[in-house]
Amino acid sequence: MEAILKLFGEYFFKFCKMSGYDRMLRTLGGNLTEFIENLDALHSYLALSYQEMNAPSFRVEEGADGAMLLHYYSDRHGLCHIVPGIIEAVAKDFFDTDVAMSILDMNEEVERTGKKEHVVFLVVQKAHRQIRGAKASRPQGSEDSQADQEALQGTLLRMKERYLNIPVCPGEKSHSTAVRASVLFGKGPLRDTFQPVYPERLWVEEEVFCDAFPFHIVFDEALRVKQAGVNIQKYVPGILTQKFALDEYFSIIHPQVTFNISSICKFINSQFVLKTRKEMMPKARKSQPMLKLRGQMIWMESLRCMIFMCSPKLRSLQELEESKMHLSDIAPHDTTRDLILLNQQRLAEMELSCQLEKKKEELRVLSNHLAIEKKKTETLLYAMLPEHVANQLKEGRKVAAGEFETCTILFSDVVTFTNICAACEPIQIVNMLNSMYSKFDRLTSVHDVYKVETIGDAYMVVGGVPVPVESHAQRVANFALGMRISAKEVMNPVTGEPIQIRVGIHTGPVLAGVVGDKMPRYCLFGDTVNTASRMESHGLPSKVHLSPTAHRALKNKGFEIVRRGEIEVKGKGKMTTYFLIQNLNATEDEIMGRPSAPADGKEVCTPGNQVRKSPAVPRNTDHQQQVYKGDPADASNEVTLAGSPVAGRNSTDAVNNQPSPDETKTSVVASGPVLSAFCVVL
Repeated sequence: MEAILKLFGEYFFKFCKMSGYDRMLRTLGGNLTEFIENLDALHSYLALSYQEMNAPSFRVEEGADGAMLLHYYSDRHGLCHIVPGIIEAVAKDFFDTDVAMSILDMNEEVERTGKKEHVVFLVVQKAHRQIRGAKASRPQGSEDSQADQEALQGTLLRMKERYLNIPVCPGEKSHSTAVRASVLFGKGPLRDTFQPVYPERLWVEEEVFCDAFPFHIVFDEALRVKQAGVNIQKYVPGILTQKFALDEYFSIIHPQVTFNISSICKFINSQFVLKTRKEMMPKARKSQPMLKLRGQMIWMESLRCMIFMCSPKLRSLQELEESKMHLSDIAPHDTTRDLILLNQQRLAEMELSCQLEKKKEELRVLSNHLAIEKKKTETLLYAMLPEHVANQLKEGRKVAAGEFETCTILFSDVVTFTNICAACEPIQIVNMLNSMYSKFDRLTSVHDVYKVETIGDAYMVVGGVPVPVESHAQRVANFALGMRISAKEVMNPVTGEPIQIRVGIHTGPVLAGVVGDKMPRYCLFGDTVNTASRMESHGLPSKVHLSPTAHRALKNKGFEIVRRGEIEVKGKGKMTTYFLIQNLNATEDEIMGRPSAPADGKEVCTPGNQVRKSPAVPRNTDHQQQVYKGDPADASNEVTLAGSPVAGRNSTDAVNNQPSPDETKTSVVASGPVLSAFCVVL
């Protein structure tokens, strides 16, 4: 587990760099010691954005010969092994240094929030260039290298021993001095070679100092206030005159430790946040937010006092107003002024960003609703006009009329519709037509034909328009057979019997286009439309009436057609017409677009060990031969019914090399071949 946590620490450092904190981490300090000392300040800054962050705290005891003591405090137990991974990665990446870390001591300290894990690490570091020089000067694996390693281990053990024997009694040496004494002396890379020069006396007057640093407090080991800035005295009245202890005026908000000198010294590198106690404030200020001070604790050994250099903890102009403070109360050199103004600008930008995100989300929702409504509109539009025609109209373009050399048009109407209307309520007529047309509309999708219009009881469809296809006649013929089946499911509201329809089909050329600006319709023009209408009006109930051209288009396409004979057609003279009986290659379920399943769950078996399935609705069936019956006079050109064995063998079966549907049952027994094992099981 320790190894895993250490590896996690190394990765976490890389993760922070990749997350955009690389420059911020590099500028924390010029060496490893300064870097660690400023980690708490970085955590305090990040806490402004991450309110629930519970960061650990670090304190460094400096030594010599490349060694130091690192004190680690955390409310979470068992995570201390992450620290070596982070520190070693930082030292290697930022300071070109190798670090060796070992745990000298591990214990728990009871603070105001409960138990804190306190771990003391011994950190020994050595620059990379020294390591490379040492490796180059001696062969790898030599006895000298092994001796140096043993000497280092012995030194670590002796330092751990000395640390554990440090006295902590108040009358003896200070804790800092005792810890420093346990570390080896000498020069090392922990500090730069720069040595500051301090004056013999402080060349600052007391009044000037208190005015220049209006927010500072000096207190002794008994927490008695010795000195305070002018604005501290202004907003915390009586802090110098009342002789109360500092912990009676303030409570420590961060870090969460007991308010005494020893606890403060343990977290001396942390940013401290102090908050005034409401009970010590005058009545006028009790209704206002309590003053919070954020800053640094500095221990003055010669005076045995602690100075708290601080500033008001304010994040926006609103908080400044609520505290009844002004920017003039903050010293001009104090960056809190700039932070308040910058943060105010940041808050304004965040508010604007939030509003933009909110508007963006609203636009996204509206866009989704618009897309749904657009889909509904397009669906309705495409139900009224062909898709390509509708798209041209949406784009504002004129739709040019198109000429189609050949197509098949169908008309249908309800037999005795005038009498039904005279005997029924209007709502009954509407319900009857709606039921019938809904069934017909579904069939247009099944057979891929285009519905042109409905006028009263008349229903008009076309095949091969607006998209030309070679199988337009077969599609319209199959649609007509489906209409005849669907009509049996619609009841006459007068008699209660299924209604009867007449269907007429004609094939020929047409001209198609959109006419009108209001309620535009895709209309067909030409004599073909008139002839198709005549086929319907001269038809018979429950019959599909075919013109000669429609008959030629369906010839040899697998349909059963009978000759009606020569009739007088209004406006056309005498015409030889035909009746469409059935599709020989498609079942009723296929015609209706229903999933086909045999009633007994079995498939029909034929000789030759083959399982025969129902054929699909034909679209292009040029290889199939038409079977119809007509007058004896036309016997030379016509054959008998499909049920005749002669017709089955000589016509359809000769072409398809399989028995007709009516012949299948007899051929299995009569021909005599042995049935397949699969058929026997069935």
